[in-house]
Amino acid sequence: MKLTASFIVGMTMISMSSISIAAGDVAKGKAKSAVCSTCHGAEGIAIMPTYPNLAGQNAEYLESALKAYRDKQRQGGMAGIMQMQAANLSDDDIANLAAYYSSLK
Repeated sequence: MKLTASFIVGMTMISMSSISIAAGDVAKGKAKSAVCSTCHGAEGIAIMPTYPNLAGQNAEYLESALKAYRDKQRQGGMAGIMQMQAANLSDDDIANLAAYYSSLK
């Protein structure tokens, strides 16, 4: 019984240590989002149906997608435009943008 409890606690700690929590700054993300709003709207709701809404999107997903665009790993669709937009974003910029857009509802 004691071994089972120790195993469960240990596995829980391992699982929790691997959870990625967005550490971005919402205010900095909002300040950086001006260029994004051209297509994705001032509040993260796209201005045209061909552009995705970013408001309320999962922060980890947004970080992953922006890094993939920046590193030219994501292709197709509007990738060329997004690659140019993401080219000069640092990891901190990306985390901040992701935090901002995921905070919107």
